[in-house]
Amino acid sequence: MSIKEQIKSILQEAEIYRTQGLLNEAMIKYKIAAELIEKNVKIESGQALVDGITKKIELLKETISKYNDPDKTPKMPVEIQNLIKDKFSFSDDKESAVLEGAIALSKFGQFERAITEFSELLKNDSLRLVAAKNIIRCYFATSSVDGALSQYEQWLKSGIFHAGQIEKIRLFLENLLKDKGIERRLPLADITADISKEKVVPEETTFEKPVSESMVDIPEQEEMEEDEFLDINSVGIAITTGSQRRQEVVLDVAFQSGKSVSLIVPGREKILIEKFKVGLKLDDVQFYSPIAILNGSGVISAFTKISSGPKMGSYSLDLKIFT
Repeated sequence: MSIKEQIKSILQEAEIYRTQGLLNEAMIKYKIAAELIEKNVKIESGQALVDGITKKIELLKETISKYNDPDKTPKMPVEIQNLIKDKFSFSDDKESAVLEGAIALSKFGQFERAITEFSELLKNDSLRLVAAKNIIRCYFATSSVDGALSQYEQWLKSGIFHAGQIEKIRLFLENLLKDKGIERRLPLADITADISKEKVVPEETTFEKPVSESMVDIPEQEEMEEDEFLDINSVGIAITTGSQRRQEVVLDVAFQSGKSVSLIVPGREKILIEKFKVGLKLDDVQFYSPIAILNGSGVISAFTKISSGPKMGSYSLDLKIFT
């Protein structure tokens, strides 16, 4: 294939992605095409095409920004927020119910109230770590990286977390930053005061196999503590499409509580939306973390259409991980 045909093919792919609403994918293709033109086509004949592609990229950026703008999330009346919190709180245990309610509020885009609810759980040692990680996720959901960093530094100074917990939060936050293309080493906790009180065990020891292996199985431990389960960034679900072709759809994790993860299913994933229902068991699932890929399965515990906020039209899927 000649360079000209290659560029033409990439631009066609970009247009297909754009018309299907896959804006980020379209922007990547446009950038690849622009780079090929700049490297392989004479300036006088290729500049107009590059300028046209640049305009399309800028328009795509504006559109994506509108969809992802946290300011577009409507703030619900307190009464409605309370209704959401109560409706999705199923546990008999009061603090576990608060955790469920806070996660529900975040799914509906009420991140400010969710952070307040999660912050209340920092008083409970058994839920402190999962609450802290979800607070950080809320900041990232509102594109407030500075807020997440400021919160981490505040926790570091407060001493509310013991050495093992603050180290897990540090690694968790650094990995989220890395996903956004931000390489940053965060300040460490002074563990000299805590080292005699506890044995700091890295999360990798949760698994029977060493984490250096490319694939690890989910451990056969039914009673695993909330803060000992590996952080999951995304989940790969194998589906069967036309002509029995199998493909993997990767969904980002919005929130996590131990072995339960909340995923966002875009409205364009028609096959998934038609297939998914509460109680459905999904086999051959891959759970992606910063240090390993876990093979396992899961059961859909909730599947709800998002009717407001920047994710309106998408679906919220709660998946219980099987071990």
